Amino acid sequence: MKIPYKYAINFSLLEREKKKTQKSPLFSLCVSFTGKAKPRIDFLLGNVHQRRRSRKKFIIASDFTVPNLQNPSLSSSSSRTQKEKKYPETPVMLPSRLSVVVLFLLVSLLLPPFCLCIRSFRGDGLGLDGLSRFSEAPDYRNGKECPLMKNKESYVSSCDASFIHIAMTLDSEYLRGSMAAVHSVLRHASCPEHVFFHFVSAEFDPASPRVLTQLVRSTFPSLNFKVYIFREDTVINLISSSIRQALENPLNYARNYLGDILDSCVDRVIYLDSDVVVVDDIVKLWETNLTSTRVIGAPEYCHANFTKYFTDPFWSDPVLSRVFSTRNPCYFNTGVMVMDLVKWREGNYRKRIENWMEVQRKKRIYELGSLPPFLLVFAGHVEPIHHRWNQHGLGGDNVRGSCRSLHPGPVSLLHWSGKGKPWVRLDNKKPCEVDRLWEPYDLFIHGKDRQRLGSGSSTTTTLAGYSGYFL
Repeated sequence: MKIPYKYAINFSLLEREKKKTQKSPLFSLCVSFTGKAKPRIDFLLGNVHQRRRSRKKFIIASDFTVPNLQNPSLSSSSSRTQKEKKYPETPVMLPSRLSVVVLFLLVSLLLPPFCLCIRSFRGDGLGLDGLSRFSEAPDYRNGKECPLMKNKESYVSSCDASFIHIAMTLDSEYLRGSMAAVHSVLRHASCPEHVFFHFVSAEFDPASPRVLTQLVRSTFPSLNFKVYIFREDTVINLISSSIRQALENPLNYARNYLGDILDSCVDRVIYLDSDVVVVDDIVKLWETNLTSTRVIGAPEYCHANFTKYFTDPFWSDPVLSRVFSTRNPCYFNTGVMVMDLVKWREGNYRKRIENWMEVQRKKRIYELGSLPPFLLVFAGHVEPIHHRWNQHGLGGDNVRGSCRSLHPGPVSLLHWSGKGKPWVRLDNKKPCEVDRLWEPYDLFIHGKDRQRLGSGSSTTTTLAGYSGYFL
């Protein structure tokens, strides 16, 4: 489905110092228009997410609470001098039909076809007690050789051309790995303040996106980042069963939609899996030159048996297997990629990947989840990157997760692809030798340490860059 427009109103507050902020009422109103698609209106009141869909008319809740939105200072930073006002709650009691009319008039007069998301959050009660705690990372700052930051103490926009953009998924299951990955990037970056993270979070994760956002902010107070909501029903009907259940998680397919999810001003991004640590300056990977028509760059492994990534019915089908007839395809791992989002959007590569996923649902042409569709579209047309940027397979195979050693040669990025994850093996007191290389970046506070530290330490309540993606 083509998305002609995507607009969002985001209340983004960036805190660089721990200052108290005023609370605002918990409220969420999301309206989506996508051409001929069904209109969608979402309300988020507290932790209750009510959805209403209709083919012929809007169906909206007629009793809800909204904040006074007349004060425009919501988009300013924590460093502003004007004192924030407290937004009083205003009950709205309207008949359903009148609500529809009011909403439709506002939309028609103010905005073109769009996807609108208005959200504000309470500063407390985020439910962080239900998640593992993490210690605050060191405050990594730019060196003298770095370019000067623009508006250093004000709102930071993802459209700043000087930023290195990194996209990752963020969920409760792999949260510990994501925190370690972010920590490793900042620790080795020559200009950490010029790194901007784009986190994609599932809509119905056990830990809500706003809780995960707060946790990232409390762990990395000065981090430049934005969190996007990924609608799992975007891809759920295209996912087929895989060799390992974890590979069926809809969030694994979020990388397919980065061209639509991220702000349109972001024209290049590094995608990283959550089970990596970077041990080199990320700017070296960022400066990869994608030549000619190359859309993505990644380390290639041409010695690997490429045929094993697809089933016999695929190779025996003269029409399907012909896709590689004019290429010299090599295996590459999608956990580390440099992506040209301008070419991605222009070539509608999201739809090309979805087309192969639809074929898979009918003919069962592969077994490995989100990887094979990328191979079908890009293998043989990938900008090769040095192998040092993806020492993958450290998690063993997809069944046993057995220990593996490093490949010969220099290392810039370690990747625990496979079943075994370093934090799990370390907690089980059965670590592999390479897991000790991940451990220095782990910010997780274990139970005994948490009791010793106590729960009295306050955490910042400012949410930064919370955005939504709706289809």
